[in-house]
Amino acid sequence: MEIPEKYKITTLTHQSTYLVSGELKPWTGETVEVYSTISSTKEYKPTLLGSIPQLGKTEALEALESACLAYGKGQGLWPTMKVVDRIACMETFVEQMKTKRNEVVKLIMWEIGKNLSDSEKEFDRTVDYIYDTIEAYKQIDRDSAKFEKNSGVYAHIRRGPLGVVLCLGPYNYPLNETFTLLIPAILMGNTVIFKPAKLGVLLISPLLEAFQNSFPKGVVNIIYGRGRVLATPIMQTGKIDVLALIGNSTSANALQNNHPKKNRLRLVLGLEAKNPAIVLTDADLDLTIDECIVGTLSFNGQRCTALKILYVHEDIVDEFNTRFSARVDALKFGNPWEEGATLTPLPEPGKPAYIQELIDDAKDKGAKILNKKGGETTHNFIFPTVLYPVSKDMRVYQEEQFGPVIPIVSFSDIQEPLNDMADSNYGQQVSIFGKDINTLSPLIDTLVNLVCRVNLNSSCQRGPDVYPFTGRKDSAFSTLSVHDALRSFSIRTFVASKDNAYNNAILKELLENKTSNFINTDYLL
Repeated sequence: MEIPEKYKITTLTHQSTYLVSGELKPWTGETVEVYSTISSTKEYKPTLLGSIPQLGKTEALEALESACLAYGKGQGLWPTMKVVDRIACMETFVEQMKTKRNEVVKLIMWEIGKNLSDSEKEFDRTVDYIYDTIEAYKQIDRDSAKFEKNSGVYAHIRRGPLGVVLCLGPYNYPLNETFTLLIPAILMGNTVIFKPAKLGVLLISPLLEAFQNSFPKGVVNIIYGRGRVLATPIMQTGKIDVLALIGNSTSANALQNNHPKKNRLRLVLGLEAKNPAIVLTDADLDLTIDECIVGTLSFNGQRCTALKILYVHEDIVDEFNTRFSARVDALKFGNPWEEGATLTPLPEPGKPAYIQELIDDAKDKGAKILNKKGGETTHNFIFPTVLYPVSKDMRVYQEEQFGPVIPIVSFSDIQEPLNDMADSNYGQQVSIFGKDINTLSPLIDTLVNLVCRVNLNSSCQRGPDVYPFTGRKDSAFSTLSVHDALRSFSIRTFVASKDNAYNNAILKELLENKTSNFINTDYLL
C-alpha cells in the first residue's frame, strides 16, 4: 500500500549533537544508523531513518560532571530556586514541545511501529501529564506554605530534591513513560542525565532545543549510545543519587551493583510484569473478550501492563477460546498510518523469531494453536497466536513475552491462579471478570495483597495518571503517578525553630521580606 505523502520519510534525522552543560555539542565520532522495520519499498527492506552519536565513557562522565555542577551538592541555582521559577521553566518547555507534535508523532510511528491514533495519544497524554504534574506540584507547595507547631517547636516542612538522577526510559512508550520519570525529577529540583532508549531514540531530537532553551545549563543532559557503555561508568562513580529506570529488572540490578554506595542510591523503577486475567463462570463473555483483546494485543502486547496470561474457568473455557480466537483473527494488520490497523510491525527485528521459539516450545509440550492465523510470519511481524492448554513447564508461561502470543490456562479451583500469582516473581496488576459479589469479595481481598491494582471487568492499564502506578516484587520500586512521582523524586526537609521571641522575630522578618526561597507562605495560583 502506498505511503501517504505526509507520513513518508523525506528527510533523514541525523542527530549530530548531544546536550551537556546547556550546549548542543557537535559530535564527529562514531555514529549508529537507526532503521525502522517498516519497509518503504514494495520489496521488503528496512527503512533508514537517520543516525545517532555513539558516545563513550568520556562523554558519559562529561554529562555527569555537568549535572553535578548544576546541582552543586544542593547549592546550585536549580535546587535552590523558587518553586514558581522552576514551574515557569517547565511551562516554557511544554509550550515549545507542543510545536513539535507532528514531527514526534511521525517518528513514534516509524521507530516503534505504534499506530497513528496511539502515537498521537502518546504525545497528547504526555503534554497533559506535564500540565497535571505542574498543578500537582503547585498543590504540594500550597499545602507546605504554613508553619506547624508541636511541643514548643515551629516547623516549616517542604519537599526538597534528592540530587543527580540517571534516567533511562523504555522503547514501548519512549516519550510518555520516559517523561513520567524526567518531568517530576526535574521539577523537584534535581538535575538529570537522560539516555533515550535504543528504539524510539530519534523522536527526542525535535525536543533537544526545547530542553536547551527552557532550563539552566546542566539541569538536563541528554546523551546517546549503548546503555552499558554510558551508564556503567556513571554509576561506578557513586555520584548518582537516583536511578530512574523503566525497563527490565536484570538491567536495574546490574546498574545498582555498579554503585559503590547502594545505601545512598534512591530507586524509581518500573519493571516487567506477567499480568493475568481471571475469567469466572459468570463473566459477561462479550465484555470479557472485548477487554481481553485490548489487554493482550494493544500495541501488539508490548506493554508492561498487557494481559500476558489468561486463566479461564474450565466450565466456559471452550466457548471463550472459540470466540476469543475468532476475534484475534479478525484484527487488521497494517502500517501505523493505515485506517483500522490495530496490529502493526514489531520494532525489534529479532522479536518474531523469539515469539516463534515460545510457540514451538509450547507445541512441543502439548499446547495447540487455536486461531487459524496464529504464527503466520512476515519480515517484521508474527500474527498473534492463541495457545491452549498452557502448562507451567512452558516458556510462554514463565517468561514475559512482550509480544503477540497469548497463553490460556483453564482452572477448576480459584486457588490455582491465586497460588500461581503468589508464587510469581511479579505483582503489578490483575484483571478479574465476573459479577457475583460473594465470589468476588474474598477474591478482591486476596488479590490486593498480591498485586497493586485489581481491575474489575476491565483490562490492565496505567492510566489515569493520577492513580498510583507501581508493583510488588520484581515489577516496580517506588510509585509513579502524577502526585506520587513528585514524592518519589524528593525528600521531606524542614526548618525547625523553638517558639521564643528571638526566633519568632527572625521568622517574621524572613516572611515579610521574602528573602528566603524555602521559608515562605506564598500561595501559588
